[in-house]
Amino acid sequence: MFDFANSGYTTLVITAIFNAYFVSVVAGNATWSTLAWTGTLSVSYALVMLVGPVLGAYADIHARKKLLLLITTVGCVLFTAGLALVGPGDIWLAAVLVVVSNFFFSAGENLIAAFLPELARGRSLGKVSGWGWGLGYIGGIVSLACSLAYVTWAQGKGLGASQYVPVTMLITAVLFALASLPTFLLLRERATPNASVSVGLTQAFQRLAATLIHVRHYKDLAWFFLCLTVYQAGVQVVITLAAIYAQQAMGFTTRDTIELILVVNFTAALGASLFGHVQDRIGHRLAITLTLVGWLAMVLLAWLARDRTTFWLAAQLAGLCLGSSQSAGRALVGYLSPAARRAEFFGLWGFAVKLSSIIGPLSYGLVNWISGGDHRLAMLFTGVFFLGGLALLIPVNVRRGRRRALRVTQPANAV
Repeated sequence: MFDFANSGYTTLVITAIFNAYFVSVVAGNATWSTLAWTGTLSVSYALVMLVGPVLGAYADIHARKKLLLLITTVGCVLFTAGLALVGPGDIWLAAVLVVVSNFFFSAGENLIAAFLPELARGRSLGKVSGWGWGLGYIGGIVSLACSLAYVTWAQGKGLGASQYVPVTMLITAVLFALASLPTFLLLRERATPNASVSVGLTQAFQRLAATLIHVRHYKDLAWFFLCLTVYQAGVQVVITLAAIYAQQAMGFTTRDTIELILVVNFTAALGASLFGHVQDRIGHRLAITLTLVGWLAMVLLAWLARDRTTFWLAAQLAGLCLGSSQSAGRALVGYLSPAARRAEFFGLWGFAVKLSSIIGPLSYGLVNWISGGDHRLAMLFTGVFFLGGLALLIPVNVRRGRRRALRVTQPANAV
């Protein structure tokens, strides 16, 4: 249910509505507007990179995942609602609100992921992760559908984007708050705190440092983190710039874009739910390989697209790959992580994803800016990240990594 709840934020703010609104209305389609958007996201992801792993280690030691998740949820809801105040020219206000709201969203994403190994056995991680991602896309669909209904009504009344987009931010915040309630009312934290460890972040820093020093003991997980960082850079380009590409390169309107992303969410939900079962059958490594090949095909199709039909096909392929690759990556991290350090390693997972969220979109923004606004060239460049991911996946030995994870029995506070 939390995957359902938080997906509205990333779907409407990062992927479908506010990103394009930032470029076209807030920044007035300036030549630097796409770079400004990707730079704003990069700042928030850099903050999560610094805090996320330590937050995860702290949550492990003190069994505070649920409490910290509540704090990050409240923060994201409040600052998302604040985006309703942003109008034309309010670049700094928009940037600050996006940085803070996305920081809270991303930190919460790490914390909820750390519950996964508590809820599923090793052979079912892919399936349960797929259920979560699939339900998450359904949450995105609900948020998009509510926003589309309002946007259609507003446009019928003659209102412009500067009038109806802020209201969609309020819709996003309210739905996030309401849909997250079952998590805080029903989800039980199974971890137990270690009473011998004093409250504070010092031990979390020590434990994180120990993990980094001894990362050679988790060689396959370390290789996968590197692989994940590279291919997720390409995935993050699609997530953060899909609406901008649709409007700037293909001439889509806000309503066109919402309708496109709405259908893509159905495709992504299907991909995440079905591929989770496939992943458990064919193996994590092969599953991720197939999704990366699919991503490469999507990039080429989007680059070649000159008509809406071709671009719609590329978008649906992106949806299938998005759902399956996100689910597969999260499941493999859980599969290779020692039980005593789950939140910590999911903090590192978040670190890798957030690093990719800086590298991918920022590189797109730079290519777009240097080329004088050539979105097609920037999209083609994105294929480099998926090729790199395929190359870095080769050294990962899933069986060996799983055996190593099962052999680790040290307690959660060990450094």
